[in-house]
Parts: sequence; C-alpha cells; structure tokens
Amino acid sequence: MSEDLQPEANDENTRTIIPINGLYENWFLDYASYVILDRAVPHINDGLKPVQRRIMHSLKEMDDGRFNKAANVIGNTMKYHPHGDASIGDAMVQMGQKDLLIDMQGNWGDPVTGDSAAAPRYIEARLSKFANDVVFNADTTIWQLSYDGRNNEPITLPVKFPLLLAQGAEGIAVGLATKVMPHNFIELIDASIEVLKGNRPNIVPDFFTGGMADFSNYNEGQRGGKIRVRAKITEKDKKTLVITEVPFSTTTGSVIDSILSANDKGKIKIKKIEDNTAAKVEIVVQLAPGISPDVTIDALYAFTACEVSISPNTCIIKDDKPQFLSVNDILIENTKNTKNLLKRELEIKLHELQERIFFSSLLKIFIQEGMYKNPEYENSTNFEAVVDVLHRLFESFKPALYREILPEDFKKLIDKPMSSITRFDVKKADELMHNLEEEIKIVKGHLRHLIDYAIAWYQRLKDKYSKGRERKTEIRFFDKVEATKVALANVKLYMNRDDGFIGSSLKKDEFIADCSDIDEIIIFKGDGSCVITKVADKTFVGKDIIHAQVFTKNDERTVYNMIYKDGASGTSYMKRFAVVGVTRDKEYDLSKGGSKGTKVLYFTANPNGEAEVVNIALRPHSKLRKLQFDLDFAEVAIKGRGANGNIVSKYPVKKIILKSKGVSTLSGLKIWYDGSLKRLNVDGRGTYLGEFDGDDKILQVHKEGSYELSTFDLSNHFDADLLLIEKFNPEKIFAAIQFEGKTQNYLVKRFVFEVQSVGKTVFFISEEPKSKLLFLTSNLAAKATVEILKGKSQTPETLELTLAAQIDVKGFKANGNRLSTHDVQKVSLEEPVEVEEEAERPKNKDQSEAEGEDKIERPKTKDQSEEEIEDKVETER
Repeated sequence: MSEDLQPEANDENTRTIIPINGLYENWFLDYASYVILDRAVPHINDGLKPVQRRIMHSLKEMDDGRFNKAANVIGNTMKYHPHGDASIGDAMVQMGQKDLLIDMQGNWGDPVTGDSAAAPRYIEARLSKFANDVVFNADTTIWQLSYDGRNNEPITLPVKFPLLLAQGAEGIAVGLATKVMPHNFIELIDASIEVLKGNRPNIVPDFFTGGMADFSNYNEGQRGGKIRVRAKITEKDKKTLVITEVPFSTTTGSVIDSILSANDKGKIKIKKIEDNTAAKVEIVVQLAPGISPDVTIDALYAFTACEVSISPNTCIIKDDKPQFLSVNDILIENTKNTKNLLKRELEIKLHELQERIFFSSLLKIFIQEGMYKNPEYENSTNFEAVVDVLHRLFESFKPALYREILPEDFKKLIDKPMSSITRFDVKKADELMHNLEEEIKIVKGHLRHLIDYAIAWYQRLKDKYSKGRERKTEIRFFDKVEATKVALANVKLYMNRDDGFIGSSLKKDEFIADCSDIDEIIIFKGDGSCVITKVADKTFVGKDIIHAQVFTKNDERTVYNMIYKDGASGTSYMKRFAVVGVTRDKEYDLSKGGSKGTKVLYFTANPNGEAEVVNIALRPHSKLRKLQFDLDFAEVAIKGRGANGNIVSKYPVKKIILKSKGVSTLSGLKIWYDGSLKRLNVDGRGTYLGEFDGDDKILQVHKEGSYELSTFDLSNHFDADLLLIEKFNPEKIFAAIQFEGKTQNYLVKRFVFEVQSVGKTVFFISEEPKSKLLFLTSNLAAKATVEILKGKSQTPETLELTLAAQIDVKGFKANGNRLSTHDVQKVSLEEPVEVEEEAERPKNKDQSEAEGEDKIERPKTKDQSEEEIEDKVETER
C-alpha cells in the first residue's frame, strides 16, 4: 500500500485517513475479488460456480424424489444467492441442458437451435441419480453461513467426479475470463483411472453438438490454444448438401444466417436452404445449377459459421485465488480429491461401525452381567453417581474395548427401556457384532488398497451411467481451406491495356475473367515486368499491359512462354517460367537486368505447361542468309522467373508467328491421399496414389461393399468409411469374400471394377439385408482359411483355398461361389507379401532440392543451353 494510505495519528485518537483515490483502489480490489471468487469462476474441487453450487444445495434440500417447479427451486435458492431470480434461473437452465446433474420436465429449450426455455413456473426439475450418487455427502461437506447469516451452505460440494471437465464452464470476471471446454464422460472416467495407475492423462473436448474438431493446437486447454470445429456436412446428391451436426458455440439459426449472408455477398451460390431440424439437426442446402458440391463444402467452412475457432482459457479457483491450469492437471487434481473423499468416507464408515460394535459390546456386558440389577446402580440418586457405579462395574472389561467409555455412552445405556433389556437376545447380538466385524475388515481392506477402491468407484460410475454418453465429436485433422480457391466468381474483371488500369468497375473496357473479390491478379507488361495485386474497383498497374489473369499461389503447372528483346544489347531471348509466389504490389523484372528499352515480343500463358512452335522472322541484314526459322518451346527448360533465358538472335526480330500449338511438357500430377484429413494433396502427405493426367480416375471402395470413381481434383471430399483408395485400373483383378444375408452363405468371387460415371455408387456385393463384405484383396497369392463343421457329426475341419487358382474372374455384380457346402464357422484371409521391383518413390517438396527462387518440375524433353540454341539459329541462317 502506498504511503498516502497509511494511518495518521493525532493527540485525541488514531484514525485511518484514506484519500479518494485510495478508496477507489480498495473498492475496486474488493469488487474484483468478489466477482472472481464468488461469481464467475468455478472452483477446482467441485467444478461449480457459487450460483450453481447453491442451486444444487437447494435441490438437495428440497429433494423427495419428485419434480419441483423451477420457480420454487429458484425461490429456495435465493436464501443463499443474493443476486436475484434471473441469474439463478439462467444458471439452472444451462445446467439442465447439459443433461448430467438435473432431471428436467417441460420445455427447457434447446441449445442446438437456440430456443429458450419456458418460464420457470411451467418447467420442473429434480436431482438426477448421478447427482445424488456423486455430488452430496453431508458428513464430508464443509459448511459456512449464508450471506445473511440465517442458513448454512457448503463452501464446496464433495463431488467425486471431474465435474468441471464434464460440463465445461465459461465466465467473465474483472480483468479475468475462463473458458473450460466440456469433455466426454467415458473418456474422463478412463483417464481418471489412468491417473490412479500413475499415468499422465491426455484428454480432448467432446461437444454435445457433435460435429468434427481439430485439437492439434488445443494446448491442454490453456491460453494460446485453439480448437477448430466444423459442422458435419454430407453430400446427398450433386445438387444437395445436408448439415447434420453444427459446431459447438453455434446454433442452427446462426449457421443458416451465416450461409445466407455468404450467399448474399457472392462467396457461395445456393438455390435454397431449409431447416428441417427436429430431434436431430437437418439443414438442407440446395445448390445452384452447375455448382460443385465439393467446392461448396470447402466454401461453407471458409466463409460461414460451419467452421468456428474456439480459444480455451482454463482458469479455476484453487487455494482461494484464480489459477491457470491445464485440463490434464485439473483432472489429476480432481482424481486426487476424489480419492481423498473416498478415503474420508471410508474412515467415517469405519468409525461408525466401530461405534456400533462398541455400544453393542457395552449393552451385552451390561445385560449379561446383570449390572442393571446391581443395588448400587438401583439406589443411585443422580447421573454422576450412576456413572461412578458403572465405571467400577465395567473396570474389568475396559481392556477389551477399543476406546475409553465416556459418560455419554453410559447415558445411552441408562436410556434403554426395560422391555428391550428383558428381551435381549445374546445370540442375535453376537451375530450382529460378527457381521459388523466382517464389514470392518472389508472397510479396512479398502483403506489399505485405496487406489484399487477408487478405480472400482470410477468403474461403477462408468457401468451405471455411461450408456448414451459415447463421444459425439469426431476427432479430425483439418487442412487449411484457402478462401481464394473455393470462393465463387462474384465479380467481373476488366482492364484498359493502354491506360494501365485494371478492376471490376471498368465495364466499358476489355473483359478478363470472372473472379472472386478476394482473388489476386497477375499482370504482365510490355517492358518485361510483372506485378500481383488484389482485385479492386479500379487499380493503376502500369501502361502497356500484355496479359492479365487470376493468380493462383504455388501454381507450378501454369507455365509462361516469353520472347523478349533486351534493351541494352538488342539481343532477343526466349524463356519458360512459372510464378509460384511473390510479394503483392511489388514489381518484378522478368528480363535480363531490366534495362531501358526492353520489350516483350511474344508471350503466352499455358495452364498445363503447353509448349508451342513459333516462326521467327528477322529483319534483313547483310550477314543473314536465312531470315525465317522455327523455334520449339518444348526444347527450352522451365526455369524460375528470374532466369535470363536462351538467346534467340542477336539481330532484330521483325515478327513472331504461332506455327503450331503445343502439348503439355509436364509429367502427370503426383497425388497422395492423407487418411487423417480425408483429402488429396500434392505435398507428399499420406499414401502415394500415383501420377494422374487427363481422364485418370480414383477408385474408392467402401466398407459397405460399394465402390465409386472420382476425379483427382484436390477439392474432393472422401468418406470416413473408405476400405480402399487407389488409382483406378480397369484391368486390375480383385477377390472379395462376402456374407450373403438372404442365403446366410459365405461367398467368394474374383472380378474387376468396371468403369462407371463419376460419383455413381455401385454395390459389388449382395444388397440383401445383413449382407456384409468380409475381405477384399488384389493379391494374386491370397489364401482363404475356412473353418467348417463337416457332416452330421459336426466334425471340425480347416480348408485352405488359393483364390486365384480356384475361382474364375466374373462380373462385379455376380454373387460368387460358396466357400463350402458345410457349416462355416470362421473365415480368415492370408496375403503373402508380393515381391515386386522396387520403384522409385517420388520425392515430396521437402525432399526436393531447392533450385532458384521458383523451383518447379522439369519437362521430359532435352534441356539445351544458350549456346546450343544460338548454334542452331546460326546454322539455319
């Protein structure tokens, strides 16, 4: 505290003089501490905020097994909570919607749709069985006076479960906030058991809304972490998408509003959206004609609330102050607290059992020894005299008792009615004490093996309450959706070549392309320079524009062919290059040194690396014998944009004419499948599928026994039930073993997958109910091991079948042959390792050596040097 807040003394008395600024400081600190400790932040021991704790205490106080009006619960809670009925009612509805501690009756609203609950007078509540089992125990609860001193309330409830992590919590205090994610009930129990076994847990959230989530940056729930949550979107058909689960922290209404907003802005293009949500979420999105469903799914994740980012911030109250802990550390603390509470309960139970045996022993001795008939006992005139007499009578029995006899114990003996004394049954008393001793042995055993007892406690909770609490949120890894790749073309781009302007407002000038308002444009100019800029209404980029197009970052397949005259030497050069990535609004020189007078003579943009043949016409010169010759761009290597190029001629070029269009000089596109992301990529992640070009297709085989063909477009989405994904080969032979549902037979067949329309799903096993695909292999040496029961005697026998040798290739729709005419018990498949020549696996980008500023794939044609090109030109002359 600063000096101006220190007390000052005078002659009469001592007073504390606090300036106004000191008062504000004290008041603010008091207020901030109160909000943090008593309003917004949950306690680590029971995972509850004060209002939630008071609601639970009030429900327990009113609990008689029947439902109570929510309004009555709110009114009773106000004895403990001084902040009004609204805050109590809102907190109780939120707790009820989490479906763990409170049984609800009536309309409690729906957090998925955002519908609010009915008024408290119309809804009812009671404690759930789980809450009664886990939350309360008056013997282990520490109490305090309520705010008005009229009632007792718990400081914390003796919760024997990681309730905070199960329910989650969110609150804003003064200069402090907390955001704890909800976690899965079953996973929390399993993780708690692992903690008891001495292992460190690793838990991730689970949201009641379902959906998919990427927890790779969760950071154990601490500050700085981030969770990406996505809606679950399925493709009903090529014109319809269905959203069946929404991200946590959103509602169906907010998701629909965000989709409509994105449609209005031109980011996506939909025909209609319908909300068919009832017991389950169902938002139907009908696409506009000609719109790709795969691209639209990515666009929904990029531009709408179908994907949200959540930043956790796990702050709790521990040791009467706020602390930031990871969720794993909180679980460890909760597990230790549960173990201590269980220990305390066992100790209390042990004490109660010992007290019962103690008093039963006193009563038995008192009656068997006839102490109640002793003249001194009968003639005693007051309680103190009775105690003295009984002390003397019990003197010889005291060593056998587990504790000292107190006056209160004698009072209980004295208070026994004579009728119970005369009817006392020694045999029953001995039997009772024997049973109590057995119980004591059990309790002491639990105390000796407390960890095993705690594990059994968690296991009982799991067995009793885990039904219906399986994980709802699918754990996935998401790739980053590049907005520019999925945004629809919502603006038209124009340019004025002479004036050097480009933009969407130049509607009277030359049309370039349809594009998105978040796209970037690459512009090439006649002086041999290029620049990349963002789409705008009108932007000056420099005069003499020769080419402009939408720019795609990291595009290695778009190759630019250019011939230019160097302004310094007058020499003409030819080059092929790609622009992979540059800084926006920075001008780059593509010529030799960027000297004044440099001019582009010929330029083409080739989206797939095409290389044309051009005819060069030179101006007449006394030293030239041949004024025309052909140049094939396929003979020029593709290099970085900064390369000078190969010399065409040292003499002036009169004109350049396209002689013939070329074909692509690039090899096929190397594609991998990333199983964790369920997406294709060209970055070397996952399983290598091969080189794709032209009409090549991808084969997808599903676990249900169906297949479909798809293109190798990187925007494609793949289902989670894939059994096989590979490059489609219409001549490749497969073998399949299925269980046929109608005949109850095991069938085997060999076949090839036939060409189908892209996106069409076709079954290659029986579509009868209960039919199931057991095995699928393309291994020619595969063997099936079949265990059968043969004949009437049901003799066990094992058959081995080499599939390729015994079964002919049939159509994919054929059911196939029976594995055996006998009763099949078990089928297994053995696939010997096929020995093949080791093919060179293509290197990914990280493995490739960097070459120049823009490393790209080289063509298959021979690379010629500048000197070789010059020699060729001179010879042709």
